[in-house]
Amino acid sequence: MSVQNSKAAASVRKGSIVPKVPGVKPTKAAYKKKDEEERVDKGVGWDETHGKGLIKPADQLELTEAELKEEITRILTANNPHAPQNIVRYSFKERSYKQVVVDQMAVHFVLEGSLVHQDSDEARRLRARGGLPGEAVTVETGAEPDEDETETPATPVEDGGEVEEVGEEDRPDSVASKTDKKQPKLTNQINFSERGTQTLNNPLRERSTQTEPPPRRNFSATANQWEIYDTHTEELQKQEKNKEKQKATLPKTESDRSKKRLMLMETQSDDFTKVGKASKIFERMIHQNTFDDIAQDFKYFEDASDEFRDQEGTLLPLWKFQYDKAKTLSVTALCWNNNIQDLFAVGMGSYNFSKQGCGMVVFYSLKNSSFPEYIYPTKSGVLCLDIHQQHSNLVAVGFYDGCVAVYDLKNEGLEPVHKSTAKTGKHTDAVWQVRWQNDDMDNNHNFYSVSSDGRVVSWTLVKNELIYTDIIRLSLNGAVSEGPEDAQLPIFTCGTAFDFHKQIDSLFLVGTEGGKIHKCSKTYSSQFLETYDAHSMAVDAVRWNHFHPKVFISCSSDWTVKIWDHTINTPMFTFDLNAAVGDVSWSPYSSTVFAAVTTDGKVHVFDLSINKYEAICRQSVVAKKTKLTHLEFNPVYPIITVGDDRGYVTSFKLSPNLRMKPKAKKGQELPKGPEVEVAKMEKLLSLLREQEESPV
Repeated sequence: MSVQNSKAAASVRKGSIVPKVPGVKPTKAAYKKKDEEERVDKGVGWDETHGKGLIKPADQLELTEAELKEEITRILTANNPHAPQNIVRYSFKERSYKQVVVDQMAVHFVLEGSLVHQDSDEARRLRARGGLPGEAVTVETGAEPDEDETETPATPVEDGGEVEEVGEEDRPDSVASKTDKKQPKLTNQINFSERGTQTLNNPLRERSTQTEPPPRRNFSATANQWEIYDTHTEELQKQEKNKEKQKATLPKTESDRSKKRLMLMETQSDDFTKVGKASKIFERMIHQNTFDDIAQDFKYFEDASDEFRDQEGTLLPLWKFQYDKAKTLSVTALCWNNNIQDLFAVGMGSYNFSKQGCGMVVFYSLKNSSFPEYIYPTKSGVLCLDIHQQHSNLVAVGFYDGCVAVYDLKNEGLEPVHKSTAKTGKHTDAVWQVRWQNDDMDNNHNFYSVSSDGRVVSWTLVKNELIYTDIIRLSLNGAVSEGPEDAQLPIFTCGTAFDFHKQIDSLFLVGTEGGKIHKCSKTYSSQFLETYDAHSMAVDAVRWNHFHPKVFISCSSDWTVKIWDHTINTPMFTFDLNAAVGDVSWSPYSSTVFAAVTTDGKVHVFDLSINKYEAICRQSVVAKKTKLTHLEFNPVYPIITVGDDRGYVTSFKLSPNLRMKPKAKKGQELPKGPEVEVAKMEKLLSLLREQEESPV
C-alpha cells in the first residue's frame, strides 16, 4: 500500500502542475518548484560518480588556501608574441636600413555572414519570392496559438506521458511560448536618436557709405529733319569703312595674334625689368649703407703712415667677393670692364686636372659685393676670359675641354652666342688664354686663343657662325719626328700664355710649357721672329708694358719674374719671389710699377723707379694654406683684385707710396702723358745698358 500511495502521490504532484487554464500562463515560481521536486525524486538511488558532479583528476595539484586565494594578474597586450621583430628594409630616401613595423593582428576565425535586415527592401523582395522560409514559419506559428489553447483540455489527464508532453510545449523556451510573447516594435533599427540643437545666428550689420554725386549739366538742342539725315549717313559711312578694314585684315589675323602676344610679352618683360632695376638699386643702397666704412675708405682714405715708411707701401683690404655655389671652384681668370670701371669678370674652374667638372663665369660690381650681377654656369671648367674694349657686352671665354665661346651680356639667356665645336675647329686641349683684337676689314669682331695643342687660332664672328683660322703652330726648334712615309713632322709644344703688342697689331708673344717665349707675327706663320730661353718651368703669364713699346714681363712656376727688352735675348731684371708665381700684371698708371701673386698667399708690388732690387710691398692677404692664382689692376681706380684657389676674390687699395708720382721742383710743372712714363722706363733701360757695356 505504501508503494501505491507513493506512486499516487507522485502522479498527483505531477498532475497538480500540468493543469492549464486557458489564457493563463504558469509562473516562474511554479517551474522552479517543479524542478526541486524532480531533484528530490531523483535523489533516491542517485550516484554522484555517474551524474553531473565534479570529478577530481588523480594528478591534480593540492593547493593551500593561501595559494588558492592568491590573485595572479595577467596583462593582455595587442602585440603578437610570434611576430618577427627584426625585419628591416632599405630606405632610399634616408639612404639607410630602417626597421619595418610588423602587423600584430592575428585572425583565428572568419565567417562571412549573409544577414539581411528584416525591414529592408531586399528582405521584402526575398519574402515575395519565397526565399525566407524561416520567417514564414514564424509568421504561421504566430497566427496559431489560439487554436492550440482551445484544444487543450481543462481537466487533468490520467496518463502522465501525455501530460508531460503538454507541459513541455508550454515551457518558456518552446516555440509556442516564444510566439505568444508580443515583442515591442522598435521605432528605429540603427540606434538613431533625434536631438534638436540651436546655433547662433550671425549678427546682421549695416554699412552705408556716402559718395559724391556725379556732376550734372543741362543740355538742350533742337533736332531737325536734315540733322537726323546727316547723322544717319555718317553712321552708314563708318560701317562701310569698318567692313572694308575687316576684309583687308582677314588673312593677317594669325600674324596679328602673334604680334599681340609678342607685345604682351614685351610689356610684361618691361614691367619685370622696371621692378628688377628698382630692386637692384635698392639692394645696392642697402649694401653701401651696410658697408659704409669700406666705401668711405675706398673713396677718401689715404694711409698717412706712408710718410714714415721709407718709400714702402701697404695694401688696404676692401670688399671680399664670393658666390656660394662656386665655393669648390678656383679663380682661374680676372678681367676688368674698360667702359664700366666698377664691373669685372671672374672665371671659375679648377687647376686640379684629375678632378675637372663644371665651371662658371661670374660678374661682380664694386657697388654690391654680396651677390653677382651676372652668372653664367658652364659644363666645362673656365680657364681664361677677356672683355671686349669697345663692346663691353661681349666676353670671350676659353674652357678646359678646348672650346671657346662668346657671351653677350645683353642677351637674357644663359647660353653663349657663339661656341666652337669639333666641326668648327675647336682646340683638342685646354685653352689657356684668349684676347680680343681689332675688327677685321669687314668690321667683324675677332679674338685669338692659345691652347696646349700648340695652336694659336684666330676666331671671327660672322653673323651666327664662328670661323677659325690657324695663325701659327708652336713646335720645338730642330726637333722632328719621322712619319710612316719618311715625312718629317715637327713636335708641337704646349702654349700656356700670350699677349699682343699695344701699338704693333701684328706682333705678339707666346709662352710655352717648356719655359720658352716666342715672338711671333700674324703675317709669318712658318717661323718665329725670336725665341727667348726665359724660364726653367712653364710660363704662367706674359704681358707687354702699357707705355714702353719694347718692354714685356713674364713669370713662371720656377719662382721668378723677369723683365725683357724684346730686342735683347737676355732679361733686363730678374726677381726671385721664393714661391711659384701665379700671375703678374703691369699697372695702368705707371710704366715702372707691377705686381705679382705667389702660391704662398703673398702679393708683391714693385716700383722700379724707387727700388730695382726688392719689392716695396710684400703682404700676405689670405690664410696660410690658400694659394693665390690671379690678380688684375683696375684701369681707373687705385685698387687691385686678387683671386685664390677657394673661389674668393678680394679687392685692395694701394697706399700712396705704391702710386707715388715724382715731386715737381719749385717753379716747374711736371709733364703729363704717356711720354713721361716712356721716358721713365727708358732711363732705367739706358742705365742698365751702360752697366753692361762698361768694362769690369
